[in-house]
Amino acid sequence: MLTNLARLSVETDGRYATKKELEFLSGYFRTMENRFSAYEKLGLALPEIIEKVLAKTKLIDPNLLINSKGDVTENCQRDLMFLLRSTTAALLFNDQETLQEDMLLWHNTIAKSFQFSNALKTIFELMPEVVKEYLNPEEMALFAPLLTLNKISLG
Repeated sequence: MLTNLARLSVETDGRYATKKELEFLSGYFRTMENRFSAYEKLGLALPEIIEKVLAKTKLIDPNLLINSKGDVTENCQRDLMFLLRSTTAALLFNDQETLQEDMLLWHNTIAKSFQFSNALKTIFELMPEVVKEYLNPEEMALFAPLLTLNKISLG
């Protein structure tokens, strides 16, 4: 949404936007209530969601969060918190582009430096299963594509 608004501002400089150029706004307004609700729910539950996902990850493979320097669970937890905050902001503003361009590129670099790229594949396979415990189906339908984007970009 923010990216689209910025683009619209540049493209319509000195003139009024056409109805077609404003279509993205009506789509946003139709989903706005669910976006606000999901954003609030995720904001409250984020530490618990991450804790559950990491616990399930360790059940699958206890060594996924261990690298040459030792256990990186704490680093992974901190970075997941940051990434998921950015992902929920992308949900709120309907702005996949910013998430993909800025956050996922940054996080991919961090993940590689801590050598938990393999763990991220498992984490983002488990994430939707855990997140849907907190969101209703409409909210999950809005958030799931962002989780998929995370999985593709990081896994």
